[in-house]
Amino acid sequence: MTDATLPKRFHKLLSAEETSALMRVMDAYPMPSVGMGVGRDAQQLYDGMNHADHVPTELYERYDVKRGLRNSDGSGVLVGLTTVASVHGYNKVGGKVVPDEGRLTLRGYDIADLVAGAQAEGRFGYEEVAYLLIAGSLPNRTQLADFCARVGSRRELPEGYLAIFPRMAYVPSIMNVLQRATLLLYAFDPTPDDTKPIHEVDVALSLLGRWPRVASIAYAAENSDRYDQKLRIPPARPDYSIAESVLDVLRGDEGFTREEALLLDVMLMLHAEHGGGNNSTFTTRVLSSSGTDAYSAYAAALGSLKGPKHGGANYKAGEMIEDIAAHVSNWDSDDEVASYLAKILRRDAFDRSGLIYGMGHAVYTVTDPRAEIVKQYAARLAAEEGKAKKLELIERVERLGPQVMRDVRGITKPISTNIDLYTGFIYDMLGIPKELYTPIFAIARMAGWAAHRMEELYGSARIIRPAYNAVMAPHSYKPLSQRK
Repeated sequence: MTDATLPKRFHKLLSAEETSALMRVMDAYPMPSVGMGVGRDAQQLYDGMNHADHVPTELYERYDVKRGLRNSDGSGVLVGLTTVASVHGYNKVGGKVVPDEGRLTLRGYDIADLVAGAQAEGRFGYEEVAYLLIAGSLPNRTQLADFCARVGSRRELPEGYLAIFPRMAYVPSIMNVLQRATLLLYAFDPTPDDTKPIHEVDVALSLLGRWPRVASIAYAAENSDRYDQKLRIPPARPDYSIAESVLDVLRGDEGFTREEALLLDVMLMLHAEHGGGNNSTFTTRVLSSSGTDAYSAYAAALGSLKGPKHGGANYKAGEMIEDIAAHVSNWDSDDEVASYLAKILRRDAFDRSGLIYGMGHAVYTVTDPRAEIVKQYAARLAAEEGKAKKLELIERVERLGPQVMRDVRGITKPISTNIDLYTGFIYDMLGIPKELYTPIFAIARMAGWAAHRMEELYGSARIIRPAYNAVMAPHSYKPLSQRK
């Protein structure tokens, strides 16, 4: 296909000379350990932290230090108050954690009701949830239309932006691209350090409008480079929902159905917000408490979400299911599946991390309400796509996982499935590449981050500064000439 025969809607065709998104520049200078080696004089430099940074476990108990801001029973240390969301998974009775059914409420509304309400009317619901989180109440019809129009007005990227667009280069992470792209948008904002409410809302609306295109374009650029093609970018569509915007760039001429977009919309709603204590949201609050700009705070949140113990778990869970499917010959055998799960826990299989991704949660003990909703949609789509057997395998992992974890690790606390176990399966059936699983999570969570950032800026308004107890031994200084 030549440029002349390309579909008219692809009105932007960028070559490697026109956008840095298609440039590959490898660092010609090796890392010090590679270029200089690790000789005798460098041993302490590279190994010192293994000795100097070790703190005996008993000292954490002696000083009552809450590692990971967790109490000894696994519950979170209370560090703040919020009106944004409630994540409920247990009760505290007599100082002990008592498991309870999971509940997620956003500004007082049950997440299940928010999802069901939009789906029952056959409309997209993420924008309604985003408005609820940012504005504090559900919108009426005209307020919602106004909100969508404001997000849509910021869908187009700034003039000149694509010429210096960050690419994946040799780093296989669109999350990294999204971080750099966010910090780059700071340079296009005439008042980027303004933290007044109007500007904060404007930045949130802008990122809600632009992140879907940034992430999708990053993936499209990688494919264009791989097949030595020009980067084709469809025009921004102000009237599209965020779910449609993601699929629009990804699918291109292939297009997508409204049903597919509505399912992705459900996933966005479920990922929009999950309390102030999760790692990326707490990161947002920590940076925001310092008074830094919005772009820096959200870029830091993206870095947190990228981690495999947080948002990156959805990517890892999808990979894990594929690995189990490839190594278990009989998916219907409880014994075979349990045996392979035990290998994963013993670090003898999959990524050798010893983790069953998608199992267990910091708050939920019995059920993850988001996973319960996702399973309903997964069952419907699996039946339509002929993937019922794969769904049965995932359900078998869900059923057997907790007992295998108890047998192999001796874990006694309740273990519930979390949404990550099913996220990858849904995205795979929607034809969304694995590289975009976590970026889509970030796109959805942007609304929640914005709500918590503003609550931190205008609520407590005090810099977050916890304490660390020093447990190092004193040393007498020696002149350099006397050191061995």
